[in-house]
Amino acid sequence: MSLQTEQLNELHWMMEVLHTIDVGLVVLNRDYTIQIWNGFMENHSGLLPREVKGKLLFDLFDEIPQDWFRRKAESVFLLKNKAFTIWEQRPYVFKFNNYRPITGTAEFMYQNTTFIPLKSTRGDVSHLCLLVYDVTDNATQKKELKKANADLAILSQTDGLTQLFNRNHWQQCIAAEFKRYMRNQHTSCLVMLDIDHFKDVNDNYGHLVGDDVIRHLAKLIREQARETDISARYGGEEFIVLLADTHAEGGLIFAERLRKTVEESVVIYNDIEIRYTISLGVAQVQPNYSSETQWLEHADNALYQSKDNGRNKAMIYQE
Repeated sequence: MSLQTEQLNELHWMMEVLHTIDVGLVVLNRDYTIQIWNGFMENHSGLLPREVKGKLLFDLFDEIPQDWFRRKAESVFLLKNKAFTIWEQRPYVFKFNNYRPITGTAEFMYQNTTFIPLKSTRGDVSHLCLLVYDVTDNATQKKELKKANADLAILSQTDGLTQLFNRNHWQQCIAAEFKRYMRNQHTSCLVMLDIDHFKDVNDNYGHLVGDDVIRHLAKLIREQARETDISARYGGEEFIVLLADTHAEGGLIFAERLRKTVEESVVIYNDIEIRYTISLGVAQVQPNYSSETQWLEHADNALYQSKDNGRNKAMIYQE
């Protein structure tokens, strides 16, 4: 076999590998017209090499942002160094459909892309090679893991029955709010509340009905509170709301509005109608507090003052 024949065979094998490799390969000239288009690109775009050769890249794929792509490519032409783009920065360069069975829920193929300068015999960069990698499996798994971690973080902060914050997370919030108050003296107040005679509800109707009453109260709290307020189930039938940038009188207005809403509402369980009331205590943060614990104690004391005065009342803490 002659040397020329061996060289032709090697070239043939090389072209066969480039055409069948499971990576997209595109060669562009300085005018961004397509010179080489391998089988990966053909299979995912539906365009044959003869249909794209000599065509301007941006005419065929209008989803590619021209300004971004040209800046990326020109730095490769100028500096003669590789450049990269990963799916976290830009999900794709070519918007191909996703056909992978494992990650079939992905709307499109996530891609990592490498920009490679191709030098002429004179050492000038005359062409640009794009290598397009399908990283849909990795990207989807990473996104699902991130979502799962976010969901887990929410679950760790949330009370399962009411979907309000749980006590542990809420206590972190009040500690942060107390520190904020110590820095800038922006007043805030706490509203602590619980359901009057809740034991009677459980004894007369059962714990499933009791759970419905607790969920109903949590729903009313969410409806009455502002987005900036922080509400939590503090334990059992007891709830607490942190009203940021609110003085005691504003807290009492909120508490009275919630109390009346609860008093006028009805919980229906099957054919049973349950009415209930709540008692509330309001405490404004004070400059002489040494910690948030005193603030909580005063809100709790105000709640018990409401109960001692006949229940179904809201009161501001007083010494």
